[in-house]
Amino acid sequence: MDEKEVQSTTTTRKVIKEPAIKTGPPQAIYETKKSIFRTYQVVWYFLGVIEVLLGFRIILKIFGADPYSGFANLIYSLSSPFALPFFGVLRISTATTTGSLIEWSTLVGMAVYWIVAYGIVQLIQFVKPVTPDEVEQTVDSQ
Repeated sequence: MDEKEVQSTTTTRKVIKEPAIKTGPPQAIYETKKSIFRTYQVVWYFLGVIEVLLGFRIILKIFGADPYSGFANLIYSLSSPFALPFFGVLRISTATTTGSLIEWSTLVGMAVYWIVAYGIVQLIQFVKPVTPDEVEQTVDSQ
């Protein structure tokens, strides 16, 4: 090998791509997570109000409360918009001697409202998963 010896070297490069999700300043991340968590709380709060109204409605109907009394009238008035879409789904059971009713359709409405609220929270969780622990962890780290 009188001629010039040719040495070849192979160089390998590792290309590291930037992550698709970029993180922002910690305060902005915290505020985003906090607002999402507050949205969960608002959804569950509204569900709670609706469920309590419908629950009182069922209890008052079972005990045969006078619809012209102040409290019963208030509960029936406030809960009617939420119970109305479900009237006629199931029959109302009545006890003719006591005047009590069981509005099965209102119970169906309570279940439907709970499923809808759960679905909304799961949709938000699907889009941007945040747990209360993540919010606390972000607050504690700052």
